[in-house]
Amino acid sequence: MRLQSLNTGGVLPLDTAQGRVPSGIVKRPQTGRIGVTRLGLAGDAQADHEVHGGPAKAIYAYPTEHYAFWQTVRGQAKVAGELAHGAMGENLSLCGLLEGQVWMGDRLRFPDCELIVTAPRIPCFKFAAVMGFAQAVSLMAQSGYCGFYLAVHREGSLAAGDSVELIPGPRELRIDEHFRAVMRKKPGR
Repeated sequence: MRLQSLNTGGVLPLDTAQGRVPSGIVKRPQTGRIGVTRLGLAGDAQADHEVHGGPAKAIYAYPTEHYAFWQTVRGQAKVAGELAHGAMGENLSLCGLLEGQVWMGDRLRFPDCELIVTAPRIPCFKFAAVMGFAQAVSLMAQSGYCGFYLAVHREGSLAAGDSVELIPGPRELRIDEHFRAVMRKKPGR
């Protein structure tokens, strides 16, 4: 398992089907080591603290293995352009760790910090806006390709290329199971 890309971004206006809204979903790959504090990565921001950010959702990780799927469905929806790491709004583009392999409470140990898996990411209209087509939210719900939020257990730093060690937690609820349960309860589903 490896950290392929480390991504940050600020709060910017985002054009959505609901109008222009502030959002921190646009992330860009960074070089060098980035500081990790209790509230996330240095230089990163979130606009809606009710659903993103804070100690329990300080960092968002997404498996790079899912990028091919999203590139294909964007092409089918006639959305041009290649997806770069950070396009899902993730801070950590991880290789080798999928939602079905991660449980709530598992720890991710990096060389200079340690993070705890806290929750799946639940998609919203902002995700559809950055993907460029309205069905993106329902496709994330169907595919289960949601990624997961992390709390900071031990502060330090991260850099692209860092190795990742999965330390099992209580193993009571997997991320993919939790995601499906939440999505079944969402209005309109």
